Amino acid sequence: MKVIKVIETRAAGADHQVVTFESSTEGGRCYRRKPCKKCPWRKDSVGEFPAEAFLHSARTAYDMAQSVFSCHSTGTDKPSTCAGFLMRGAAHNLSIRLSYIRREIGDDLDENGHELFESYREMAIANGVDPDDPILKPCR
Repeated sequence: MKVIKVIETRAAGADHQVVTFESSTEGGRCYRRKPCKKCPWRKDSVGEFPAEAFLHSARTAYDMAQSVFSCHSTGTDKPSTCAGFLMRGAAHNLSIRLSYIRREIGDDLDENGHELFESYREMAIANGVDPDDPILKPCR
């Protein structure tokens, strides 16, 4: 049984928001295997989301972070971890590292032929975040 608890909702521009939630599921973590059509980690998706959204989500790329970057297309009804994040931004994320140790995430990730940003910082800057913004300094 999946239990979802919304912790925080923050506006990100006029038409977007960043939702922080906790979820627990039996059987492990839900995650996307391939980047979705408008995945912000895809270089061909620049501009789909406002810079403010990347400021709100930057903490997912901090060393030992416990928050994860979720797929925007699955929403809060069926939350899952973003494939692009898993492939490019989660190496230092504590929650994701533990999920790999518990074998909740497999070796079945696929870029699906899309060019992805190499880091959260690179993605955020490409989407309008000032490179000198202090929120990006701890990003790995």
